[in-house]
Amino acid sequence: MRRIFADLHLCPNLNEPDCVSRVIKKARKLGHDLVAVSLPPDITGERMRWLQNLCSEAGIDFASRVDVKPRTSRDLINSLRKLRRRFEIAAVMCESKDVARQAAKDRRVDLLNFPAVDFRGRYFDRAEAELASKGLASLEVDLRPLLTLEGPARVRLLSTLRREVSIARGFRVPVVISSGASDELLMRKPREMAALASLFDLNEASALNSVSLNPAAIVKRNRQKLSTQFVAPGIRVVRRGKDC
Repeated sequence: MRRIFADLHLCPNLNEPDCVSRVIKKARKLGHDLVAVSLPPDITGERMRWLQNLCSEAGIDFASRVDVKPRTSRDLINSLRKLRRRFEIAAVMCESKDVARQAAKDRRVDLLNFPAVDFRGRYFDRAEAELASKGLASLEVDLRPLLTLEGPARVRLLSTLRREVSIARGFRVPVVISSGASDELLMRKPREMAALASLFDLNEASALNSVSLNPAAIVKRNRQKLSTQFVAPGIRVVRRGKDC
């Protein structure tokens, strides 16, 4: 069966339509089948439909994503309550330990994303992984910093990623590799993204899953939950009628 390749973190400037169009078309050209664009929480339905049409014209599947940047765990809970049903993917930018812990154990969270440069702000440790393993969250690794950082900062990031990915695998927390690209020049083919994952010790099979199976599973799961046929995990409406 052919793999479905996905990039769940495209970050073009939505106020520059030409840039958005170039990024989406580039994703299709590079071989991605599914993309998610990071959207503001207050995005309008009209702007959402514009993005969906843009992706449809390019021949690529579009998933809506919101990046939640809470200051406290309470802010996170409130944001998820308001936003979870509006977006197919909920990613949390974990900039404090309290937020990271709450995000890991909250089953409404899909992706855990940590600061690329502030290494003291990366809280993905064994305690975080254990919480995530009991929920549904995956560890997201953006490749943009690996392409833009230089010298000691890049070396330190790679060392941190090796540790975090090793912990994630030990607790069976899925890893999702995304580009985090805001410009088409920072985008790469899916298999090139998987190849870069070897820098932080993901083997070939796990690396390919991180750009295909793992991200695609998140979108599939959430689309089922957002469907009108969804009742509860494992329960969905097959047919409606007076005798049902």
